[in-house]
Amino acid sequence: MPRRRMDPLLSAAFVFLLALGAVSPASVGNPEDYAADEAERTASENIVFDDYRGKGCVDDSGFVYKLGERFYPGHSNCPCVCTEDGPVCDQPECPKLHPKCTKVEHNGCCPECKEVKNFCEYRGKTYKILEEFKPSPCEWCRCEPNNEVHCVVSDCAVPECVNPVYEPEQCCPICKNGPNCFAGTTIIPAGIEVKVDDCTICRCHNGDWWKPAQCLRRECLNGQTLS
Repeated sequence: MPRRRMDPLLSAAFVFLLALGAVSPASVGNPEDYAADEAERTASENIVFDDYRGKGCVDDSGFVYKLGERFYPGHSNCPCVCTEDGPVCDQPECPKLHPKCTKVEHNGCCPECKEVKNFCEYRGKTYKILEEFKPSPCEWCRCEPNNEVHCVVSDCAVPECVNPVYEPEQCCPICKNGPNCFAGTTIIPAGIEVKVDDCTICRCHNGDWWKPAQCLRRECLNGQTLS
């Protein structure tokens, strides 16, 4: 059978379309592809998605409930009733959590406290209820039942000397050498007269250890006291 010859004008138009990429030789030469694409489009258009609006309710897991049915939409939600307008859920007044609650669970409609703080925290350390401790030599503290720490600070008396010292683990300073005072730049013991040089005798004030000593200077000649 003799083959028909393509019209020269049609042939030129076909070559022009190939150059633009609008037509590919594969698509022209494989008409089966048209049928496959058309079948895929038809299948996608025929997919029907279920619509439960006005008919039922769906929970977080995909379960469907009928109108009027009571259900829990999620793990930690309050119970709901399925209506035509959607789920209508309970909104109860939940009890207040303990202010010292350290562990809260949300397994139901209301959160629940599973663990209450039963210790005190003070300067980075923890203490049991009613436990007594000394964070420093001058402090005495106790962990109270309300989880608060109450402390008492020692009130030290004024030392009876001008050179008190602090001993380890002791709160208040002590006078290792007993009461004393200054006589000029010299420290002398209290309660007695002290000859600080050949011509001067000094004595500390009774009770007022921080005051300079009372001194009596006599007339001297070459270091000898004149009578």
